[in-house]
Amino acid sequence: MGGGAGLSMHTPFRIVTENTIFSMPEASFGGFPDCGASHFLSRLPGFFGEYIGLTGAYLDGTEMLACGLATHFVLSKDVGLMEEALAELGEWGLGEMANISKTINEFAHKTHLKKDSPYGRLEVIEKCFSAETVEEILYALEKSVRENEDKWIIDAIKSMRSFSPTSLKIFLRLIREGRSRSIEKCLVSEFRVFCHVVRRAIGNDLFEGVRALLFEKDRKPQIYSVFANGRN
Repeated sequence: MGGGAGLSMHTPFRIVTENTIFSMPEASFGGFPDCGASHFLSRLPGFFGEYIGLTGAYLDGTEMLACGLATHFVLSKDVGLMEEALAELGEWGLGEMANISKTINEFAHKTHLKKDSPYGRLEVIEKCFSAETVEEILYALEKSVRENEDKWIIDAIKSMRSFSPTSLKIFLRLIREGRSRSIEKCLVSEFRVFCHVVRRAIGNDLFEGVRALLFEKDRKPQIYSVFANGRN
């Protein structure tokens, strides 16, 4: 979750199991998905990256493999055996990539999405999350939920209304710009924005969010409530 998950996305092999849970929930406490998230999330099919970053949605290993966040699905009971097989390869170098991939593939499994997975509703996600602004995305989600009360849409609306509006707007702009940027430029942009955030140059949401969600845990941030009472 968060930065640790973000860092792992830049590796050539990303192995998940049936126990894996992935999320980028930074906007819930006044931050924004970083560690190159504006690069790797913007490369996901359609606008699935916007959905993940703006809602903090939880993905399981099957969904990660389907959307491209993971490269291999291995059953948890086989992880130890896979590690032993990889260790037998000896010292790894660039020339060993093919052997590493071959070894992992020996333990990899095909997977099937759950029937209610949001990834199976990419047409709805594209319709809603392709909107130009956070407000328009929320409006589209609210319109969709009136037509189809899917739980994932309800959860998405609930999450976005409880997250920092400033964080949502920051991330939306970063991921949109990230589609045409290299990973290096994405990291530079994210770092510059984060410097402004920690200097409180664009508000106090991060510090208030960390207090409310991580330290005192009253879950009642006093700053970001602009979406609480309807569309703005």
